[in-house]
Order: sequence, then structure tokens, then C-alpha cells
Amino acid sequence: MEYIADILLVSGALGAGFYCFILARRLSRFNDLEGGVGGAVAVLSMQVDDLKKTLETAQTAATASEGSLKDLTSRADDVARRLEMLVASMHDLPSGHGKTNGEAVSNEPFFVRHNQSGTAK
Repeated sequence: MEYIADILLVSGALGAGFYCFILARRLSRFNDLEGGVGGAVAVLSMQVDDLKKTLETAQTAATASEGSLKDLTSRADDVARRLEMLVASMHDLPSGHGKTNGEAVSNEPFFVRHNQSGTAK
């Protein structure tokens, strides 16, 4: 009886060892860097690094664009204030209504033909 128990114990140990051997081979194939999940993880890790670098570059460019955009906006505000002042000062000028230098100006189109030398006829 003791002999049969020893045989069953040895056969169970051999079966467990064979099962561990098969699992180890499958796990090594699973983690293979060429075609397994290990390779996919390595590729994804490299892509994450590339995306991180690209994101840092984009943030730097956005910061630079923000600064130039603020500068342009402030310049545009200054120009708008100056234009408002010019338009407001135009209201203070006397209206000429068709007169310049004391001469009457017609509302009809005025055309001048130039000859080849560039002087008016």
C-alpha cells in the first residue's frame, strides 16, 4: 500500500512539473519582444515617449503664440483708440460741402488722360 502511495505521489509530482514546464514555455512566448505582448508593450512605450515629446513641443509653441497674440491684441487696441480719436476729431472740423480752396467742386466724375510722357492733356 505504501508503495502505491509513493508511485502516485511521484506521478503527481512529475505531472505538476510537466504542467509547469508547459506554462513556462507559453509565458516566455507571451512575453517575447518580437511578436508577443512584450513587443506590443515596448512599442506602446516608445509611442508614449514620442507623444510626450510632441506634446511638450506643442505647449512651447502655444505659449509663444499666446505671447505674440497678446502683443498684437494690445497694439490693435491702441490703434483702435487712435482711430476713434481721429474720427471724433473729424466731427469738430467745419464741413466744406463741395468747396475746396474757395472753388466749387462738381459731384461728377473727373477723368484726366495722360499722354506717353506722363503729363496730362
